[in-house]
Amino acid sequence: MLHKQIAAMLLACCSLFLYAQVAAAHPALSTPSSEAGLKPVQVFDVAAGKVIKTIPNDADYQAFAASWVKSITGLAPQLTSDESCSYVYRVPLEKAVSIKVNEITVASDDLFLFYCKDKPPLLLVFDEKRRPYLFLFKADIKPFIQKVGVPAL
Repeated sequence: MLHKQIAAMLLACCSLFLYAQVAAAHPALSTPSSEAGLKPVQVFDVAAGKVIKTIPNDADYQAFAASWVKSITGLAPQLTSDESCSYVYRVPLEKAVSIKVNEITVASDDLFLFYCKDKPPLLLVFDEKRRPYLFLFKADIKPFIQKVGVPAL
């Protein structure tokens, strides 16, 4: 039984990173969704293993993403996925951001928000060589979740 739970957790973690890697590596998969040419915000359901919602990107989503980046407190410990990690949100940015934590500087034009119930949210960012960086941050994500509508709060 424990082996099945561990296998399920590893599978969930792998699918989260695979989605993020594929989405970040293939920007053509997301066509522009607004007059400004912004790629859409996407919601990835971990249990379903697929994108379940695509939303036109707008100034509100850009402001949410900016607040997350401004409130980064440091690198996150290695991600351990479990049943509470149910959604990953991809938020393409209008302009690339530069994130500096200690000696690490990462520039990216995509943010991946990990939503795990009853745990702090995490930001996943890939550098130009597709290396992943996971960050802790303090900004409140409730307004973002309410606007997206997944999960219903």
